[in-house]
Amino acid sequence: MKLYPLKFNPVYSYRIWGGEKLKTVLNKTYEEDSIGESWEISDVDGNETTVANGDLAGKTLRQLTEQFKGDFVGNKVYEDFGTDFPLLIKFIDAKTPLSIQVHPSNELAKERHNSFGKNEMWYIMQADKDAELIVGFNQDVEKDAYVKHVENGTLTDILNIEKVERGDTFYIPTGRVHAIGAGVLLAEIQQTSNITYRIYDYNRVDAKTGEMRELHTDMAVDAIDYKFYDDYETAYEVETNASKKLVHSPYFKTNIVEINGEINRDYTNTDSFVIYMCVEGALKLECEAGIYTMNTGETILLPATTTNVKLTSSENTRVLEASL
Repeated sequence: MKLYPLKFNPVYSYRIWGGEKLKTVLNKTYEEDSIGESWEISDVDGNETTVANGDLAGKTLRQLTEQFKGDFVGNKVYEDFGTDFPLLIKFIDAKTPLSIQVHPSNELAKERHNSFGKNEMWYIMQADKDAELIVGFNQDVEKDAYVKHVENGTLTDILNIEKVERGDTFYIPTGRVHAIGAGVLLAEIQQTSNITYRIYDYNRVDAKTGEMRELHTDMAVDAIDYKFYDDYETAYEVETNASKKLVHSPYFKTNIVEINGEINRDYTNTDSFVIYMCVEGALKLECEAGIYTMNTGETILLPATTTNVKLTSSENTRVLEASL
C-alpha cells in the first residue's frame, strides 16, 4: 500500500471559552456548543485523529508510523521520535479569554509529566475589533514580585498585551506567560504535549462542571521565564507564489506560502513530513498520488515520500507549511 497526502478527522474539544467560529468561519461540522479547539492532527493519548481519505482511512498517526516508519515521517524524524508523532496541529476559537498560563520546558515536562514540553506558534486568522493577546511580561520581573502580583490579583499589571489582527504571528516558547484573548480565531502549531499550567482563570465557573477550573500557580513559578523581550511578535515577509520563512525553531519549521496562480514545491531534500494548514482562500494540490482540494480551515499531511507538489489557486490563498 502506497502513502499519499492525508486528511484527518478532527477531534473537537469543548472549552469554557469556546465559541462558534470553527463552524461559522471554518465550516467545521459538529453539534456541541462552546467548541474551542479543532485538533486537526493529533497523537495525544485519548485525542488521536484518524485518516479521513483513501485506503488508509481509519488509521492513527501511530499506526501509520509503525507501518511506514521513515517513509511516513522522514528517516531522521523516525530516528529521533520513533512512533511518537512530534507535532500537534489545531485551530482555536476564543469567544472569551483563555486562562493566563505557561507551558513547562522539555526538561521540566519530562521530569514532572514524562511528556514533551510545549513550544508553540500562533497565526491569527481572524480577530474581532480590539482583540488582544497576552504574550510575556512588559518589564523584567523578579520571581518574588511575580508571586505577590498573583496573590494580589494584579498580575495583568506586569503582562505584555498585544492588539492583534489577521496575519499577526507569535512564537510562544516554553516559559513564556501567555493567553489568547476574546474574539480571536487562530491556527496553532505546537509540540505534541497537553501540559498547561493555569495561573489565573478570571474566577470563572465552568457551566459543565459547576466548578472553577484547577490552577497550577505553584508549579508555574519554576516554569516561567521572567525576562522582558522586545520582539514578541514575529516579523515576516510574504511573496506571491513563494514560500517564505515564518517561524523556525528547534522544534518545527513553519513557512508561509501565498498562492495566486501556481507554485511548485520540491521536498526532495526535506527529510520530514510536511503539513499544510489553509488559513485563507482555497487551492488545488497536485502530486504523483492524485489531485486534492483544500479550503480555509482544512489541513493536509504530505508523507515524507511525497517530494513534489503543485499548488494552484485563482485567489489570494495563504497556507502554513510546517515540517521538522
